[in-house]
Amino acid sequence: MARSEDVSDSGEELILVDELDREIGHSSKSDCHVGNGILHRAFSIFIFNNRNELLLQRRSAEKPLWPDYWSNTCCSHPRVGELMEEAVSRRLVEELGIECPLNFLYKFKYHAQYGAVGAEHEYCWVYYGHYDGEVDVNEREIAEWRYIDIASLESEVAASPENFTPWLKMEWAQITNSYLDTILQDPQAES
Repeated sequence: MARSEDVSDSGEELILVDELDREIGHSSKSDCHVGNGILHRAFSIFIFNNRNELLLQRRSAEKPLWPDYWSNTCCSHPRVGELMEEAVSRRLVEELGIECPLNFLYKFKYHAQYGAVGAEHEYCWVYYGHYDGEVDVNEREIAEWRYIDIASLESEVAASPENFTPWLKMEWAQITNSYLDTILQDPQAES
């Protein structure tokens, strides 16, 4: 199944934060991503099925930054005045038609430059969940999707790191180093 509604707006106001993730203002999505980028709040989601496979997406060719790159299940930004818990659930539905409980793992600050086009400069909150139902992708956001087992993901990232978004590689390294056992032993994984 697939949908194609527009759920991204370059003029949308993002939440600017300081080095401690404290809100300090707002700026447009486009302004936050030009040049070296402006530090803003974001999130990333990793969804696993009951076979412990991760749902990956290949970003749409319409994306200004890292188009056609493979990435984690879903990533975006909370809206001004929106709680993070609301934002992650909203975006998972908008991009993939998925509703499931999400669990916070950690947050971190990173900067990744995409040539002269722009950059991601984010204070990113990382979440995971378990889901085995239907996926209904938004083709404006996602070109392709697939489930991948952990060993195959490790192998693909090692063999062709240039095919994956920088935040996926950073987050996956942290997840495998510190959180993977917890994720795979989560009682939700059994349901």
